[in-house]
Amino acid sequence: MASNSDFVQYIADQCAGAGAITVKKMFGDYGIYCDGKIFGLICDNCFYVKPTDAVRPLLRVVDMRPPYDGAKDYFYIADVDDHDYLSLIVRETCRSLPEPKAKKKK
Repeated sequence: MASNSDFVQYIADQCAGAGAITVKKMFGDYGIYCDGKIFGLICDNCFYVKPTDAVRPLLRVVDMRPPYDGAKDYFYIADVDDHDYLSLIVRETCRSLPEPKAKKKK
């Protein structure tokens, strides 16, 4: 089951306090980015964030799940209605992740 576009937009809006949020359709669901850095996935109307040690203590509930069959575990974020909470999680996740590799020019 793919994610509903209204849910995807809602998650993007809820995370907007962290920076420039964009979503890209991938493999039938969505990757979610902040300032060009992928930090999570939206799969089957569920929101997942890449796990980092910096974010773990900020989570209200630590729930690790794979977003799709065969994937590594991500933080599953059930509480998606608190804009400030999601923005904090996204901001701290992105600070902990490496910068994206520069794309080679063709």
